[in-house]
Amino acid sequence: MRTLIVAEIDTDKSNDLITSGQMPEMMGRMMEQLRPEAAYFYPLNGHRGFTLVVDVDQESSLVTTMEPLWMRLGAKVTVTPCMSADELRAGIEKLRG
Repeated sequence: MRTLIVAEIDTDKSNDLITSGQMPEMMGRMMEQLRPEAAYFYPLNGHRGFTLVVDVDQESSLVTTMEPLWMRLGAKVTVTPCMSADELRAGIEKLRG
């Protein structure tokens, strides 16, 4: 299932990871694990934030995906199922059936 993950990262926790040099490794592991089809990083409500579009094959995998964001980054996370325009068209066509 294509899923949109939006995370707002705690500034103090991320500052600690950046100054200790751990942030690139942590973000690299996350990107390797999730293999997003799109990833965007930006300011969000005055904090660091990012949006990832990922394929979640099993809902239970969200546990291992989200815990590091909450525990290590103190992130506020929103997870939303989403679809492409082609998938939306296919769904609408099924309604007409």
